[in-house]
Amino acid sequence: MQFFDSLQKWFSEFPTLANFVKYAIWLLIIIAVMQLTRKILKKKVDNTTIRYKSQKGIEILGYVAILILAISFFTETIKDFTIIFGLLSASLAFTLQELILSIAGSIYIFFVKVYTTGDRIEINGIKGDVIDIDSIYTTMMEIGQWVSSDNYTGRIVKLSNAFVFKVPIYNYSQDFPFIWDEFNLPIRYGSDVELTKTIIAKVTTEVLEDYAINSLEKWKDIVNKYYIENAQLEPTLAITLTDNWIQFNVRYIVDYKKRRLTKHILNEKISQEIQNSDGKVTLASATFEVVNLSDIKLK
Repeated sequence: MQFFDSLQKWFSEFPTLANFVKYAIWLLIIIAVMQLTRKILKKKVDNTTIRYKSQKGIEILGYVAILILAISFFTETIKDFTIIFGLLSASLAFTLQELILSIAGSIYIFFVKVYTTGDRIEINGIKGDVIDIDSIYTTMMEIGQWVSSDNYTGRIVKLSNAFVFKVPIYNYSQDFPFIWDEFNLPIRYGSDVELTKTIIAKVTTEVLEDYAINSLEKWKDIVNKYYIENAQLEPTLAITLTDNWIQFNVRYIVDYKKRRLTKHILNEKISQEIQNSDGKVTLASATFEVVNLSDIKLK
């Protein structure tokens, strides 16, 4: 009894320390009850969804109880309240920093209009069309990966809105919904170069004329809005002489959602025109020359 009297007297001299000890004991009790309840739910509840939501509910109730106890134990004086409020604020800020960044990111996305639903973006190495933006996550329909070109993979990706503060964001459709694309056309040496240029000019004009016209107005808006100079919007052609063929590089502007289809149409039409050239233009293929082949004697 003398020990308890001495302990009580000592605690009475240091009330703040006494409150810390009492709070620590209650904290251990609440955590133990939380863990025990989670184990019971894990054993007794078979439904995964109900079990998960119940465990999360118990966890939230436990944290609320801990917060209420903290306030009740440490608000006897203004000084104590300031200390505990500072400690709680610091711990919450550290624990929930990703959540806070995500909420701040959603506000930033909304007001600055980094991207909106329907935009095609690439963020943190993931490319896709934005299908939803909430207070924490951006939801995307993924494109690319194992699927060639810009086709959907079928996977829905959720990314934290905090990424807007951490990594670059590539937007394919905002302000200027067109992109530049190109392909190389290998033509055999001895082919009619002028006829080849005529074929390419004819096909690109036929297929890409609407894109060039529609993109012109959009590009004027870009020039007025940003510090950027005018660009070549009409299809361009560059010729390079290689070891094996004459390489025709075709560069053009296209709707960001029709890149694959447009490239297919261009290749198909140019190929058809080459076949109709009566051999004046021939596509090239890689050739190999075998040298220093030793004699083989057969018996």
